[in-house]
Amino acid sequence: MLRPWLRWCRWLRPGTARVLKENFGFRELASSVPPSGSTSPGALNIFDRGLKRKQKNWAALQPEPTRFDYLREEVGSQIADRVYDIARDFPLALDVGCGRGYIAQHLNKETIGKFFQTDIAENALKNSLETEIPTFSVLADEEFLPFQENTFDLVVSSLSLHWVNDLPRALEQIHYILKPDGVFVGAMFGGDTLYELRCSLQLAETEREGGFSPHVSPFTAVNDLGHLLGRAGFNTLTVDTDEIQVNYPGMFELMEDLQEKKKKAQNVDLILQNKLLVS
Repeated sequence: MLRPWLRWCRWLRPGTARVLKENFGFRELASSVPPSGSTSPGALNIFDRGLKRKQKNWAALQPEPTRFDYLREEVGSQIADRVYDIARDFPLALDVGCGRGYIAQHLNKETIGKFFQTDIAENALKNSLETEIPTFSVLADEEFLPFQENTFDLVVSSLSLHWVNDLPRALEQIHYILKPDGVFVGAMFGGDTLYELRCSLQLAETEREGGFSPHVSPFTAVNDLGHLLGRAGFNTLTVDTDEIQVNYPGMFELMEDLQEKKKKAQNVDLILQNKLLVS
């Protein structure tokens, strides 16, 4: 079962902001991807960002890239609905960790003037979904955004930030590039995601090995997220959860689906070889 994902908004009081320079007007890929293995100073390097980039590039070139994207499609649609709930237009918007553009396809040019899409995978950007909004692709890591202060009226992000090593830094950068009256709407997997799989693996490994190791990526707890957003400088916060339940006939069918979602066919971190039998 896939459980909660989170979404949040940010409103700040109106204020003056610097005007975006026109030198951002490009369609070719600009790069702000750090060297492989690099991470924010002082951050625990849980995820290999270089490997994650390869995984996403591999997935974007598969013959059926949309086969396992139903969750991204659903969450992207709901984020777009949240944007439409805000009674204002956004001349300049940014999607952090856009993938193939799961949010942009649900937005229209009456609400969004120009739309920047950033991702660490160039193949995902080259194969982005169609949208009526003028879009600009930027090759960039979520932890190293290459934009000036007070640039965007709106920043969105869908199911991407749970892969970063330094979430506080990523949120601070999003706050930095937003205008004083800007809005941030995002979603990420919550702390109870894959709860059943995590417990099953722990129980099986404890029974057979006398202990267990983590085999599911860590997720941010709901209670912690509000604190992280506040520390990054956001105010007027709205943090809520939504549970999307997906049923599978067995554990291995679930892991096959997860492997495709993790963007690498040979990723078998969740499989404890063949010695664990989980009913």
